Amino acid sequence: QVQLVESGGGLVQAGGFLRLSCAASTRTFSSYYMGWFRQAPGKEREFVAAISWSGSSTTYADSVKGRFTISRVNAKNMVYLQMNSLRREDTAVYYCAANVGSLADMMHPRPGFGSWGQGTQVTVSS
Repeated sequence: QVQLVESGGGLVQAGGFLRLSCAASTRTFSSYYMGWFRQAPGKEREFVAAISWSGSSTTYADSVKGRFTISRVNAKNMVYLQMNSLRREDTAVYYCAANVGSLADMMHPRPGFGSWGQGTQVTVSS
């Protein structure tokens, strides 16, 4: 299991930006696919973005494509989510996730999925 700690959430006006960070405690960080998910009140947790172990491949949910960017720095055991042009509907708790396998596995977590962080709240006001 990988321990994941998110930070960077907060309150921002619509149209603004935030950068989320996720610190991973593992000696084999570069072996993991990393991702971000979110859960809004009353809704199920949904996939946001994922990045391959090398950082060379990324994938995004349609709802955030062109506005959010996922990146990682393996030397620092860190993954980031740059969120621009935020909308009210982006309001949610954002979770960092780590898993082995593939980007497809990250997009569709199944029982036995890797590790989750505790989440960080993002609130976008109008």
